[in-house]
Amino acid sequence: APVLERIRFDDKGLVPAIAQQHDTGEVLMLAWMTAESISETLTSGRVVYYSRSRKALWRKGDTSGQTQRLVAFRWDCDRDAVLVQVDQAGVACHTGRRSCFYFEAEKEGVKEVLEVETEPEVLYGTVAK
Repeated sequence: APVLERIRFDDKGLVPAIAQQHDTGEVLMLAWMTAESISETLTSGRVVYYSRSRKALWRKGDTSGQTQRLVAFRWDCDRDAVLVQVDQAGVACHTGRRSCFYFEAEKEGVKEVLEVETEPEVLYGTVAK
């Protein structure tokens, strides 16, 4: 596992992972990966993260159908963050937006810059929090 030897995981065995749409450069989300999720991602070509709340592997799209196909896997110069370039099927955010980065700071306050594309109830059968 030469790739895993090059990644610097934190004391919990995690590394932050930025998901980016490969052809547009759009930043989709920030999640966490473990050595196991990276290995599975590189082997299967389907992006797998680690859910800190569930303490389990999170195969993106298992519940919602909004999968991420791996196009490229990179890491930064400090080796403590990874960039997962993906082909995103549908929306990336559990709120039903294309990207999780939909809040924008302005002098007057905060505005939402992305609309909901798919209602969370449709994706998960529940309301997003």
